[in-house]
Parts: sequence; C-alpha cells; structure tokens
Amino acid sequence: MNQKVKYILLVFVLLGLYSFSAYDQEIINDARPNIILYLSDDQDKLDFGCYGNPNVKTSNVDKLASEGIKFNNFYTSQAICAPSRSQIFTGMYPVKNGCMANHIGVKPNVESITSLLKSSGYEVVLAGKSHVKPNKVFDWTYFYNKVNNRYLPLEKIDNYLKTTERPFCLIIASDYPHGPYPKTSNYTKEDIYKLPYDPPYIGNHKPGYYQNIEDDNDQLGAVIKMVDKHGHTNNTMFIYASDHGLSGKWGLEEKGIQVPFIVRWPGKISKNSESNTLLSLVDVLPTILDVTNTNIPDEIDGVSFKNTLLGKDDEVHDYIFGVATKQNIRQCKIFPSRMVRNHRYKLIRNYNSIEKMDSNLGDNEIVNEFIKIGAMSFPDKPFEELYDLMNDPYEKNNLANKSDYQLIKNELVLALDKWMLEQNDFILKNPVSLIKSPFHPLDKNTQWNSVPPSLLNQLKAEDYIKLHY
Repeated sequence: MNQKVKYILLVFVLLGLYSFSAYDQEIINDARPNIILYLSDDQDKLDFGCYGNPNVKTSNVDKLASEGIKFNNFYTSQAICAPSRSQIFTGMYPVKNGCMANHIGVKPNVESITSLLKSSGYEVVLAGKSHVKPNKVFDWTYFYNKVNNRYLPLEKIDNYLKTTERPFCLIIASDYPHGPYPKTSNYTKEDIYKLPYDPPYIGNHKPGYYQNIEDDNDQLGAVIKMVDKHGHTNNTMFIYASDHGLSGKWGLEEKGIQVPFIVRWPGKISKNSESNTLLSLVDVLPTILDVTNTNIPDEIDGVSFKNTLLGKDDEVHDYIFGVATKQNIRQCKIFPSRMVRNHRYKLIRNYNSIEKMDSNLGDNEIVNEFIKIGAMSFPDKPFEELYDLMNDPYEKNNLANKSDYQLIKNELVLALDKWMLEQNDFILKNPVSLIKSPFHPLDKNTQWNSVPPSLLNQLKAEDYIKLHY
C-alpha cells in the first residue's frame, strides 16, 4: 500500500472518529432535561387541593404533585410580582439584583437565566406575563405575549413544543389568579374554604378569585396535554410555583412569602413525595443550571437543591431571608422591613415602626412628614417580631420581648445583619430611604392614595436615594 492510499485511509478513519465524537456529544446534550416552569400569580399556598383546600379546583396542580415532589417550606424573598420573578430569573435576592420594589428592573450588569442557559445550548422562552426588565438582561430566545392582555398564548406554546429541536427552558407565566376578578363565577361565598389566617368575614373578591384559580387550572391542564402530546414528558423537569401569596402580598407574613412549589421529573423524582427542606426562589436558577450541566456563577445567592429533588434529606440552608417595602405600591408608605428565618424561628424587623420613627427623622420637614405617615399607617407593627413557626405557623404570638427567647433572637439578628451587609442593603445607611417610584409616588394623589394638600408634589429629586434605574 503506497503512502498516498495510507494517507487517504487515515483521513477517513479520523473523519469517522470525529463524526462519532460529535454524535456522542449530541447524545450527551440530549440527555439533559428540558425545563418547563409554570408560574401562577397571586395565589396562596393553602389555596390548592394538594396543600389542604378541599373546595378549590386545582386538579392539574394536584396531578403534578402526585407524579412528583411537593415542597412544604418554599419561600419567595419578596411577596410582590416583579421582585419575585426577578429573583427566580437571577438567583439573587432583591436588593442585590436591584429589583427590590415593584415595577423596577434589575441592575443592567446582572446575568440572568437567558444568557446563562443560552451559553449551554438551550433556548430560553417566556410565554405570558413578563413583569421583568431590562430587555438587555432578559434576552429571551422567543417571547410570546399574553392574548388579549390576559390569557396564555396556548397556540404559540403548542407550536413551539411541536417544532423545537433544541433543548429548551420554557417559562409559562400566567396572569391568573391575579385580579381583576369576575363578578359572576361558579362559586358563592358559601363555597369559600376558610384559611387559618382569614378574617371573620369573607371578602367580596373571593368567589371571583376561586374562579380565576379554576380558569388557570384549565390553562395548566392544556399545557400538560401539549407536553404529553409532543413527547416531552419523560425528558422534562416540570416545575409549578406561585410567585407569592395573595393574602400576605407586600409583607413578610407566612401567608405572603410561603409559596407552593412542585416538581415532576419522571425517572428522577419519586412520585407522590414531599420535602420539608427550607428553600427560597433564589435557589431555582442554580438548580436549573445544575441539572442542565451549566456553570453556576459565584455571585448567585441561591444554592442548587438537585439532591433534594433526587430524594436526599440534606439541608440546603441554615437561614433564608426576605425584604419588604411599602413604596411603589398602591397605598404607598415609607415602611421597610427585613426578615430572616431558620428551620424553626423567624425574625422580622420593621425599620420605620412607631417606636423607631423619631430616630428616623432628619432636617427635611417634608420627608419627616412622610416618615410619620408611614409609621402611623402600621400602628400595630413593632420594630421586632419573633415567631416559633413550629408551634405558631400563622404568627399569632410575638416572642420578641420574651426573656426565654433572647438567645435565639440574638442569633437571628446577627444572621440578618451579616446578610444585609453582604447584600449592600441601602437601608443600612438610611432606614427610611425614599425610592423613586415610576408608578406610585409618595407625594401625588392617585385612585389608591390620598396625600395631605400641604405635601402634594413637594418631594424633590435630591430627596430620593440614588439607585440603578
């Protein structure tokens, strides 16, 4: 055999090896799961059949729970739409990622789920509600907007699941059961299941809220059928969650920050399983990155709970944290709060409570008036709240001033202070920092907020803290 023939044969052999290697890599990539995250809007954790409400129709969420794992101690770090979604998509707590009040964007240099998963070969698609910005950070492969500004774009979701040929992360963000609530529904007030923290009366919104839950259940059912129809069931990790609870919206009570969280992953997650592991929505992104073999950046606050999904009982966190602001919401007030909880106890600090109000006052008399309004709007909220969630899950008994609990309170105070320093929390410098509000200014009358005439349009640009947006 002459040298020329040997050379040609060698080329063919090498080409064959290269083709095998490329094909082998494609198989490895295909073994990584697709991700579907279905996110409902403004639904209490307890308003699901699988979490104990027998009167509300959530059959499709309950089906996912029976086919996967249900989490009992999953939290958002802020009970409001944009901050909750931003923490899911960045893996960072609200102050760190920049979205620590509603309707504002994250910092423009933050890495998000879009850039991270795209670097790993995934398409990252958002269908439905966005409520996150800027587009530079959230650069979706495709964005399918709501239909009639309300409904999920089910036809586009169906077409995508039918035609996609690449690994994908599909985020389906429902507008339900968020209001407006229909005036007529399949429910009456007699159908409403009383939750442990509900007031004695039943709100007029409740029947419509239940109807919106039922309508969202139908949308979720349609999506599950599409996933099955197009052959994605067995190679997809399907996550269901709510962004926060309706009853405790804007605050740090359990009814607002504890969320439903369910994951189905056939062949990986045991059916009809449960976990009491303490987790936060900042943990969602690192877990997705982990299961897709994508690099997890060091600056992410969350921790992967992949091992929990696979049945291990290892604890992930010693503490989780939360933030709240009453600025840039409808009845806007200066009343910032921060929270830390461990596996049993929870501490909340309200930095403009009445007992702290005088120490917050400065030289600006206009700002001082808004500080006073904020404090006096929540007269029953003390500076510190401490709850034993094992014995008092609905936070009826504040232990902050009980002598027997000072050691645990001090432990939680130290953990909270350390975290706030790490987050570079702006309220450390000024607890009553004014946030420039694009939608709900403190000094302007709106349909939801009435300002004393002497304070109308009195705030100046220099009164506000300098932020990124």
